Amino acid sequence: MAAVALMIVILLPGVAFAGSSTDAALGLGAFAVFNQILGGVGIFGRPASVVVAPQPVYAPPPAVVYAPPPPVYLAPQPVYVAPPPPVYVVPAPVYYAAPRPVVVYRPAYRHARWGHHHEWR
Repeated sequence: MAAVALMIVILLPGVAFAGSSTDAALGLGAFAVFNQILGGVGIFGRPASVVVAPQPVYAPPPAVVYAPPPPVYLAPQPVYVAPPPPVYVVPAPVYYAAPRPVVVYRPAYRHARWGHHHEWR
């Protein structure tokens, strides 16, 4: 019980008459000391336990296996087909023949007699 009373007297800050910035600095300093006491550096610190680290395990590196390179597939060359040459058809010449002249004969008048073939013209 005496230890608790001693801790209360030690931890209670005294009355400080200063400006607001000095009060803030004294309050932050008191919280920093209280944190170190309870955090393990002061009276309530955790006991130091000695633990020996285990020996590191060295395993041989894995065997190096090289995978063959992937096969290279090339696209076939494009086939260019030349178009057939253009076919020029020259039409046969058209000859127009002039129409035959119309021949008109004068009517021939004959005398209608038997056995006489004289033509009157």
